Amino acid sequence: MSSTVPRVIRPHGAAGEDQRLLRRRNTLVVVLTFLTGSADAIGFLSLGGAFSSVMTGNMVLLGLSAGRGEADLALTSGCAIISFIVGVLAGARVVGSAQPDDPVWPRRVTWALVLELLVFVVFFVVWEVTLGAPDAHVHLALLMLSAAALGVQSSAIQRFGVAGLSSTYLTGTLTSLIAGVAARSPWDSLRPKAQVLLALMVGAAVGALVALHLPVVAPALLIVPLVLVIVVSARMRA
Repeated sequence: MSSTVPRVIRPHGAAGEDQRLLRRRNTLVVVLTFLTGSADAIGFLSLGGAFSSVMTGNMVLLGLSAGRGEADLALTSGCAIISFIVGVLAGARVVGSAQPDDPVWPRRVTWALVLELLVFVVFFVVWEVTLGAPDAHVHLALLMLSAAALGVQSSAIQRFGVAGLSSTYLTGTLTSLIAGVAARSPWDSLRPKAQVLLALMVGAAVGALVALHLPVVAPALLIVPLVLVIVVSARMRA
């Protein structure tokens, strides 16, 4: 009598559905990365010369400020780092950690993005109210709100438990893409990484143009993509 354990074959239709959901998840991460690029451009150009999501860049700026004795830059970059950390902690409390039986898009990820949206709504109100009377303290507060929101987003994406999947810190994504190209990996495995990096650059370009020439609508670059992701992800199943 054979002791071989029968192999459970997953129905082709279910596997196809999983692939469809994975592609949708990757697309939503690309949309969030566009938001990230826009937020970084707005922060750097309009809110004191620091980044909302690139904490390694802010750490370099903090070191430069110490070496050059620039207290304002030290305050701006330091507050952005602290706010991002607070956002990461808050987001981690909402999303929890990845579980073996997680669906493609855990519901808690959407909850965390709702928290991010609430932070950006506050950002929007403060931005619009103070737009005609810019003030360094207000700019710092706005940068801190943006950094906290993107900290929440970073934790949300971590819940997927997928190595290399991110919408905020992307140096590793670039490294993985180039390594994959060098190894002649299939384009299907490289496409999501390339799309994310392209979305970051496009978001930064659009954010810069809007921040410089049409600042009144700048918050829309942060809120509209996020609402879109929340609405679509809330309808995802499995």
